[in-house]
Amino acid sequence: MSKIEEVKVLVETGKSKKVAAAVQEALDNGAKASEILEAMIASMGVVGEKFSAGEIFVPEMLIAAKSMAKGVDVLRPLLAGDNSASLGTCIIGTVAGDLHDIGKNLVTMMIESAGFTMVDLGVDVPAERFVEAIEENENVTLVACSALLTTTMPALKEAVATIKASGLTGFKVIVGGAPVTAEFAQEIGADGFAPDAGSAAVKAKELVA
Repeated sequence: MSKIEEVKVLVETGKSKKVAAAVQEALDNGAKASEILEAMIASMGVVGEKFSAGEIFVPEMLIAAKSMAKGVDVLRPLLAGDNSASLGTCIIGTVAGDLHDIGKNLVTMMIESAGFTMVDLGVDVPAERFVEAIEENENVTLVACSALLTTTMPALKEAVATIKASGLTGFKVIVGGAPVTAEFAQEIGADGFAPDAGSAAVKAKELVA
């Protein structure tokens, strides 16, 4: 098994204590940082598919994401000057009135593992704050808004409307959360919808590609 294959397996199986050393060995053996990152992204894609299919659950997914993070820490200094490895910046937050963050945190890890730089605004985020964050950050290609309660779906609608009315361009808006459907996403003018964290990463890449 090549070192890159080994890294893929370690990420997929959540062996976080071994990933950093394996990534360093792959680099020492001449592998490019971008190649290793691509391999880890592919692993998280597999993890996301298994999660969507109900083969694994939140704990396994968190462990895999943590393993990926350990590998990315080793690569980060090498990737800093290589913008080709990044899909741009993603602003993410749970909308006003909603204090749920477990789902959002999972989505953050998955979208980050797909190659985005994440700016997490946290929970209970007013619509205007999303617009401010787009203005404050460079190369924003994606804005992700989540609502976990039926009662905060109007706030999600307002967030999307405010972002779209801002006049800012160059990014797509993706929405999700337990009560949100593809139909609702379309109705409020979002560019994309994801039912879970695994498919969020896939959809994020699709929207930006």
